[in-house]
Order: sequence, then C-alpha cells, then structure tokens
Amino acid sequence: MASIQAYQPSPGILDYASTKGSIVTFTKGLAQELIERGIRVNAVAPGPVWTPLIPQSFDAEKVKKFGQQSPMGRPAQPVELAPSFVFLASDESRYVNGEILGVTGGKALA
Repeated sequence: MASIQAYQPSPGILDYASTKGSIVTFTKGLAQELIERGIRVNAVAPGPVWTPLIPQSFDAEKVKKFGQQSPMGRPAQPVELAPSFVFLASDESRYVNGEILGVTGGKALA
C-alpha cells in the first residue's frame, strides 16, 4: 500500500510520505527481481482516503477540508479501494508487474 504522498508529499507528514516513497521504489525494484520466479509485485497508491489516521493527524479545519482538492472532490472510503486489490490478485492482472495503481492528480490535503 503506497500513497499519493509518495508523489505529492505534504510538508506536515514528511515522515509518512517518505515511507510511502520507499514503498513505491521497493515495489518497482522487487517486481524486477522476482518476475523471473513468476512472482508479480504491484502496489496501490490512492489519493486521500478517509481512515482513523486522518482525524488523529490533523487539526479540525484540515479534517473538514480533507480530500476536497481531489478530482472527486472528496476522500475515498476504504471500501472503494478494494476493487484495485481484487484486480491485482486476479488472473486478469497476470501481465501487470511493477505498477502502482490509483495515483490521482489531486492534492492529498486541502
């Protein structure tokens, strides 16, 4: 699980963004290393997602605006990410390797 933070880091959560950037790099490198053994490696990097981390991480004003800058105008709900993971686990994605699904052009924080 990566994050839009890997591509558009927010200054207030650089530690989190750095870990997500590392996951993207690790995913791409590991995919190259393991494909010869028939193992595919991919990740999902959504834009803003409403999780318990949000109200614990930001002040009330940021929480209120969280996700409004995304193309959808709101944060995703975790259940909306499930199809991406199901796709990557399915046979339909058998030729997908080293990819990061779900990166949105919106900003993670308003």
